[in-house]
Amino acid sequence: MHLLQPEFAIPRDEALALAAQRGFGLLTAFDGARPIGSHIPFVIRDGVVQAHVTKANPLAALADGRDLLLAVTGPDTYISNDWYATPDNVSTWLYEAVHLTGPARRRELTLNRAHGDALLATAEARVAPKPPWDLAIMEPGKREAMLAHIVTLEIAITRVEGQRKHNQLKSDADHLAIIRMLESRGESNGCAIAARMRAARPHLRDRGSGG
Repeated sequence: MHLLQPEFAIPRDEALALAAQRGFGLLTAFDGARPIGSHIPFVIRDGVVQAHVTKANPLAALADGRDLLLAVTGPDTYISNDWYATPDNVSTWLYEAVHLTGPARRRELTLNRAHGDALLATAEARVAPKPPWDLAIMEPGKREAMLAHIVTLEIAITRVEGQRKHNQLKSDADHLAIIRMLESRGESNGCAIAARMRAARPHLRDRGSGG
């Protein structure tokens, strides 16, 4: 990841937590001829990414000890240049992103169930308070056929790169102007960015829209 400014860097532990909370990203590799990638859900346990792909996915064959890259994005939003309080700013995009890199390996077929259970437990917790769905509920023959159709991958994380571009270098006036505009528009990604921008400058918290 090209770091735009040191001020935009996300500390390692925070970047790992952000990626784990998101739990979905783009897994990429170079197959010797071209870059390839798949969007996948994942969990992180003890510094290791655990995910799965279908047997037919070419990424399965590339999990042979070579480095793979998992790119994870948080909320993002476009910022128009005329939203700032001061003139002559440039339109930009605010976002959060984390790149996780490390050697990948395939796990034994017998461990697919444990991976499925861990992935489901994490995902189902996000949609609480409904009763969590579990693989044990599935018809056994169908469950085993499904588990046999996937390849579980582990990526030992050796490099963590995180970037958060939230107008950190702008003045309080411009920072607050963007917060207010994003809040007034009501779009979910923009509101998420605005909330993070407010949290980054506590002295602006009591100055909401119209304040």
